[in-house]
Amino acid sequence: MKACILPAPAPVEASPLKLVDLPRPQPAGRQILVRVHACGVCRTDLHVVEGELAPRKSPVVPGHQVVGVIEECGPEASRYRRGARVGIAWLHRTCGVCEFCLSQRENLCERAEFTGWTTDGGYAEYALAEEDFVYGLPEGFADLHVAPLLCAGIIGFRTLRLSGIERGGRLGMYGFGAAAHVAIQVALHWGIEVYAITRDQRHQQLARELGAVWAGGSAEQPPALLDAALIFAPAGELVTAALRVLKRGGTVALGGIHMSPIPQFDYSLLYWERVVRSVANNTRADGQDFLKIAAAIPIHTQVREFPLEQANEALQALKNDAIRGAAVLKIGSTW
Repeated sequence: MKACILPAPAPVEASPLKLVDLPRPQPAGRQILVRVHACGVCRTDLHVVEGELAPRKSPVVPGHQVVGVIEECGPEASRYRRGARVGIAWLHRTCGVCEFCLSQRENLCERAEFTGWTTDGGYAEYALAEEDFVYGLPEGFADLHVAPLLCAGIIGFRTLRLSGIERGGRLGMYGFGAAAHVAIQVALHWGIEVYAITRDQRHQQLARELGAVWAGGSAEQPPALLDAALIFAPAGELVTAALRVLKRGGTVALGGIHMSPIPQFDYSLLYWERVVRSVANNTRADGQDFLKIAAAIPIHTQVREFPLEQANEALQALKNDAIRGAAVLKIGSTW
């Protein structure tokens, strides 16, 4: 099978992903083999490729927003039929027995495995997954457009929920890429007023088109104080920027897996019971809840398509904020 592997982390400008032929994986136990149709390109992939997330498997096939059909089932797999369309997301497997797994916090499992980082992912014609960790996908979403929902969508949804924002509240979104362009649609569906803070004027325009009441840069002052803020850009200085425009008792929720250092700031920015919290991975329940809402709204994703052999170019475009919406690799025949 064709696959893009990362032999060693390097800047994406050096095109570190190599297109190679690999043996087709064979499913064991409760695994399923998925013939990949599409795979979203996520900023987490960029962190893996450039080494900001320390290597856990080398070489590795990146990619964790995988859409395809089941080609083969392992001998103990019975949940899905062959030919079913499924999605593979970031959370590949958890131990199921630790204190976190037993308290519905499997996203914190210390023995968790992650697609495209600790195990091979979807920048390939085939991918293996654990049948209990894949998602049946709603009808009405084309493969290329459902792929970004499997991480950008799910993590944006979890970040939104953990911010504690309520109907009628004012919400800031810092960084307006793949996650924000989905999360804004959920926020508006919930009756929340959205303010987009992003440096790129093209992304500001997209935010306005999707319903943001205001869009501007981080150096600008939103026209009203915010009840909560979501930060999707991996820039630590945005934490202090968000705190400065946050109401008393508000929350800044950090939706990324990696961030540059947060600058030192005066305690008065945090006082009045303001909260800064990280968002770590997601549970399967997050994914199931989000996909139901995505189908009900329904969510519309804006995507830019790349062939598998241009995975390096897709990551370079993502790094340079040149993607309006989400980048997606088209790998096989799509629905």
